Amino acid sequence: MTTFLSALLAALAVSLAIEAAEGGSLRPVSLRPGDLAIRLLSYALLTLFWFAFSWRPWLAAASCVLTVTGLALVSRLKRGVIGEPLVFSDFALLPQVPRHPDLYYTRPVTDPRIGLPLMAALALIGLWFWLEPTVLPGGTLPALGSIVALPLLLAGLAFAAERAPLAALAARRCPEPDLEADIARYGQPATILAYLLRWRATRRPPAAPALPAPPRAGHDDVLVVIQLESFIDPTRLGGPALPLMETVRACANQYGRLRVPAHGAYTMRTEHAVLTGLDVRSLGFSRFDPYLSGGGCEPTSLARLAAAAGFTSAFVHPFHRDFFQRAAVMRAFGFERLVMEEDFADAPRIGPYVNDRAFGRRVLAEVEAARGPLFLFGVTMENHGPWKPGRLPGLDDPLAQYLHHVVHTGEMVEDLVRGLAGRNATLCVFGDHAPALPNCRPGFGETATDYAIFRFGRMEAPPRDRVDLSADALGRLLRSSWAPSGASVAVPRS
Repeated sequence: MTTFLSALLAALAVSLAIEAAEGGSLRPVSLRPGDLAIRLLSYALLTLFWFAFSWRPWLAAASCVLTVTGLALVSRLKRGVIGEPLVFSDFALLPQVPRHPDLYYTRPVTDPRIGLPLMAALALIGLWFWLEPTVLPGGTLPALGSIVALPLLLAGLAFAAERAPLAALAARRCPEPDLEADIARYGQPATILAYLLRWRATRRPPAAPALPAPPRAGHDDVLVVIQLESFIDPTRLGGPALPLMETVRACANQYGRLRVPAHGAYTMRTEHAVLTGLDVRSLGFSRFDPYLSGGGCEPTSLARLAAAAGFTSAFVHPFHRDFFQRAAVMRAFGFERLVMEEDFADAPRIGPYVNDRAFGRRVLAEVEAARGPLFLFGVTMENHGPWKPGRLPGLDDPLAQYLHHVVHTGEMVEDLVRGLAGRNATLCVFGDHAPALPNCRPGFGETATDYAIFRFGRMEAPPRDRVDLSADALGRLLRSSWAPSGASVAVPRS
């Protein structure tokens, strides 16, 4: 027991010092007794968790310290690229990392730069097991009882944490998400655990059945909404003017900056906001990954409203079905037809992903093939990061790679404008988030991308001045396509 207590105290002290050093003056460690107690308790739980695997106190203490160090380092890296620390929902994405390592700026485990350190770490753990004696009690039955009892104790704590009074304590301490403030108060491990508990306690119940069909009002036969990967006006990055942007200013019925819920990543946040019209703040702890709670089970999603108004619906995305569980989520949103990577098997690629212009041709082919009113939601892929050496021949600079791809994005949108002209159609395009480039770090443009709405085939009001919106406001504006006659949709200006 003395050995365990000594190791535990060392783990608490070193972990506290690590988080204090990482936070520095930006996130000073709260020394209020209640805040400090929660922080130290999270370190103790980490130590007990690792202790249950080894029954070696100093190995458990070292594992706790390494866990805290790893969380601090990953959070620092994530803040630098995305402007947000590590959060509980990030762990749900871990199964995707080995399947799509490039998308997460890492390498496969078969790469020696990853595999060799992993093997060395496993060898070190094995050596430590051999050098440090176990503190299991003597005798077979006492040892087996201890091995079973500690995991049961931890499982019991997890069970109790979701019920009163511990759940009420979590609700008092973290009533709403405030990541940076809560990490400063309670530390990264405690905040991850508390947010997980709050998410489980507050996530929305399964959605109600779809709403009754509203009367069809507009004259559109086609509504095409395209989410452009990492798209912003390249002049904002110091790049050359894109012809598309002049087309937008001259021909779009509405355009402007689009405030999105994240910088450099988390496509699903913007996607969810547009498809549901829900303000991210209304999602509570589900805001970090809206698809974790109910997937696309929103009865008033754009796809369901389209179906209720007599439209067929299609989702077009030239990438894996399993990424973000997109296929399952889009089915839950109500999309009837999915056109995904296997449908682009013969499409040309630029770098690792399908060419945006090939994507645009497929969108127009879906419009041509439709036998009635169509709602199509598409997500491009060509300009997805990371932009790194070897992606494009002769272009190793990340910004140069991005600007090369964004030209194709602009050409694709212009192809759509020409292809839909003359139809009773609406085209909406928008960027999901700014690119995570070295010259486009968090804080750039207040997480704003660009959007535009084109209307074809009927008399419309003349093009309007720039109107800045949030992603959810854009989603509510698009809902007016199926509003009952005479209804209006209020969309606030920024």
